[in-house]
Amino acid sequence: MKHWLLIYDAADDYAAKRAPHRGLHLEKARAAVGRGELVLGGAFADPVDGSVLLFKAPTRETAEAFARNDPYVLNGVVRSWRVREWTTVVGPEALTPVP
Repeated sequence: MKHWLLIYDAADDYAAKRAPHRGLHLEKARAAVGRGELVLGGAFADPVDGSVLLFKAPTRETAEAFARNDPYVLNGVVRSWRVREWTTVVGPEALTPVP
């Protein structure tokens, strides 16, 4: 398993644009949590200009598939997104612990 960061760059007027799609977005996120794929997710604060979702999966495809089908992406709430592998080394959930 690996950790993957799905990084969203918000469209202008993000807070207003997300409102009609938030329920479906959160439903999709909760389903991913239930499958053990999504570890954490949330929006940046001050300024609210994007968000990050942390996935745990063997490949980046899990995070990419989430983004491709996310109501935020499909409805222009997110202007761009990218997936980055994240090597976690400290903490109880670290996948590559360094002694």
